[in-house]
Amino acid sequence: MEKLEKVIVENGIAYVLGKDDIYYPDLQLPKGTNYNIGKFGHMRCEYLKEFRHEYYMDLLLSGKLNEYLHEFDEECHEMLDRIVEQMKEKQGVAEKLKAENQMLWVGRMNNIMTCAEEIVVREVVYV
Repeated sequence: MEKLEKVIVENGIAYVLGKDDIYYPDLQLPKGTNYNIGKFGHMRCEYLKEFRHEYYMDLLLSGKLNEYLHEFDEECHEMLDRIVEQMKEKQGVAEKLKAENQMLWVGRMNNIMTCAEEIVVREVVYV
C-alpha cells in the first residue's frame, strides 16, 4: 500500500490530507482578522450563503469574510442605535418617564428596540 503525503501544494494552494483520505484546501484566516461577529453579522452570513452564494464564496476564499461580517455587524449596531434614539425622541420616552413609571418605560423601550431591530434586518441585513 502506498503512503500518502500529509500536505501537497498544487497551483499555489496547500492541501491537507483529511482523516477520510481526501485532500482539503488548507484555508486559514489572515493574521489579525479573527473578529467576533454578532447577531447581525451571523444573519448576514446565512443570507449570503443561501441567496448570494458566489459573493459568499468570493469573500470566504479571499479571507475577507470574517472582516466583512465584523464591519457589517458594527454598522448595523450603529444604525440600530441611531434609530432607537430617533424613536425615543418621537415617542417621548425620556429619563423623566423612567423615573416616574419604570414599567411603562421598560415596555416602550422593548417595543422601540424590537421595531428598530426589525427595520435594520429588513432594510440592511436581507438586501
